[in-house]
Amino acid sequence: MDNNEIAVQTELRPLTAVQVKAQVNLVQEVMKAVMQEGQHYGKVPGCRDQPTLLKPGAEKLMMTFRLAAEPQVYEIPTVDGIAYRVICRITNQQSGLYLGSGVGECSTKEGKYNWRKAVCNEEYDATPEDKRRIKWETNYHTKQVCTNPADLANTVLKMAKKRALVDAILTVTAASDIFTQDIEDMSTEVLGTKSNAGKPPVVQPQAKAETEQLKSIVAAIDHITMKSGGTKEKPWTRYTITLAGGFIGSTFDKKIADAAETAREMEMEVTIQHKPTEKYGNEIVSLLPQLPTEQGTRQPGDE
Repeated sequence: MDNNEIAVQTELRPLTAVQVKAQVNLVQEVMKAVMQEGQHYGKVPGCRDQPTLLKPGAEKLMMTFRLAAEPQVYEIPTVDGIAYRVICRITNQQSGLYLGSGVGECSTKEGKYNWRKAVCNEEYDATPEDKRRIKWETNYHTKQVCTNPADLANTVLKMAKKRALVDAILTVTAASDIFTQDIEDMSTEVLGTKSNAGKPPVVQPQAKAETEQLKSIVAAIDHITMKSGGTKEKPWTRYTITLAGGFIGSTFDKKIADAAETAREMEMEVTIQHKPTEKYGNEIVSLLPQLPTEQGTRQPGDE
């Protein structure tokens, strides 16, 4: 039997032990030969060594086993937010045989989408008390205000779809012993650990003298775009990074863009340091993933 046909069964009959072993071996071979850490899978700080499967990795497994995804979207009624549940059905591309499904949800009430850094003290002071908060970290705090749910509707829909797809692929290919999924969706507060092992690529900030005039913002990454130009001798590519709260910044540094893409796939918040420029607006000079801390996140009044 062709390895690519292992998961394609036109008849509902049990797989043999040899076929099960071959399927596991195929997943491992694809992981080693095709997938790249940080792009197709990643490791979450402070968690076990088992990698978490990312959307590009799930798509590679779909292609390997010739699977088709059929997402079914359901909007969940909420009082002051937007939430979606997506059920992703997986079928065989050739026969149309139903093989399994996965489920994923996402809501604008999740911390990474519900809050953004206030653009200034005046905005924070003018925001109603029930729509603002002070988020405490180990050595500093951030004034935050609630986001507009409508601005994040497409973001949470795509995130729910992605979560459902990864869940479905892990189930259908029986790859849960190789990859995990739900750990990447946990906030750093839930993880509650300070280990830095396996963190996404980190772009270190510039020297202290240069950073004194920089501004910082903490949020999840919504999307990244790129524009290229220049000459054959001096080509350039500029990356524009948009955060979930609406902040837009850009950089020519590919390392920063790669770190941002990894953080976006792993649904991790990042700390971006930037400075205003006349030509490019907010110039991003460093990007650091928001790693878990020993104390976690505290709210004012917590013991």
